[in-house]
Amino acid sequence: MSKSSTMPAELLCDQRSFSHEDWDILARYWYPVARLADLAAQPIAMRLLDVPLVLWRSAEGVSVALDRCPHRGVPLSKGSICDDHLVCAYHGLRFAGDGTCTQIPAQPGLPPSSRFCLQSFPAVERYGLIWTCLRPQGEPKIPPMPSWEESGHQQIVPPFVDIKGSAGRQVEGFIDVAHFAFVHHNAFADPDNPVVPNYEVHADGDAIYSDYVSTVSNFPKGLQHLAPEGFLWRRAFAIYPPFTARLTVHFPDHGLLNILNAACPMTATSTRLFVPLTRNFDTTGPLDEVYAFNAQIFAEDQEMVESQWPRILPLDPAAEAHFAADRASVAYRRRLREMGLRFQ
Repeated sequence: MSKSSTMPAELLCDQRSFSHEDWDILARYWYPVARLADLAAQPIAMRLLDVPLVLWRSAEGVSVALDRCPHRGVPLSKGSICDDHLVCAYHGLRFAGDGTCTQIPAQPGLPPSSRFCLQSFPAVERYGLIWTCLRPQGEPKIPPMPSWEESGHQQIVPPFVDIKGSAGRQVEGFIDVAHFAFVHHNAFADPDNPVVPNYEVHADGDAIYSDYVSTVSNFPKGLQHLAPEGFLWRRAFAIYPPFTARLTVHFPDHGLLNILNAACPMTATSTRLFVPLTRNFDTTGPLDEVYAFNAQIFAEDQEMVESQWPRILPLDPAAEAHFAADRASVAYRRRLREMGLRFQ
C-alpha cells in the first residue's frame, strides 16, 4: 500500500512560503486541484500549499500523489500512463493507482519494497472538480453546492483562472459588493450606481452568510432590458473558510445562478481559481457566451487582486481600514483569525 499522508510538513516540500503554523492549519482542509475534464491520457502537475502534486486517471479512478519519484526525485508528471500505470520518465518505474510500485524495469525479477511507494493523498470528485487534502481527518469536508444535483439546473465548469495573488485576497474580492460600479462597469454594473445598501451578515457553524439586495443588475450589458423595471437583485453569499465561497443570484422569473468560487492556494501568493456554476434558466444556450462573460468578470477582478499590497490577506484588524460595506470581508477575516491563521 502507499504511504499515508501524515508525513511531517517539512518532508513534503523543500520550502514553504506559508509559516509552519499556518501550513499545519490549512493542510487539514480540502481544495480543488483540477477539473475532471482536464484529466486525459497524461499525468498533470499541480501545486497545493507549496506541495508539488501529480494527478492521473487509472481504472481505479483518479489518483493524487506527491510529484516526486521515490527513486531519484524526478517529477512523475514528466512521465506517462501505460497499461493503467503511472510510469516515471527517468528509470521507468511503474506505479499503480494506489501508489504502489509494481515494477522496476532494471530489475524485473525483484519485487519493489515499500520504500518505492508513492506519498499518496485522497481524491474526491465533486462539481466537476478533483478535490484533495494534504492532512485528511475523518470524512471529506467539501463545501456544499446543493443545486449541482437539483433537477432543472444546468452544470457548467468553466476553465480555471491562475492568479498571481493570494487565495484570501481573491475570496475577499469575490464577496465584496462595493467594487461593482468601479471594476465591473463594463460587464454588468452601473458606474453611476455605487451606493451599497445595508445588508446582513451572520455566522452559522463554520460558514458565514451575507444577503445583499440592490438594483445592480446581473445581466450582461446589452441584456439588462430583460429585467422588469425596478427589479431588486438578491445576491446571497455563503463563505466557507479558508478559501471557498458560494454566490446565489436571484434572477427575474425565479431564475437562479449559483457560482462556487473555489480558490486553490498553490502558494501563499499564487492561486488557481475554479468556478463551477449552475443555472435553471437558458439551459440550452451556448456555453461560449457563459465562459466569455465569466472570463471577463474574473479578469477584471484578477487585475485588482494581483495589484494589491501586501499580496497576502492581512489579518491584523488594524492593518487596513474598513467601511460599513466591508462587513462581510471583516467577518471573513475574523473567522480566519479564529481558525488560528495569522498569514505573517
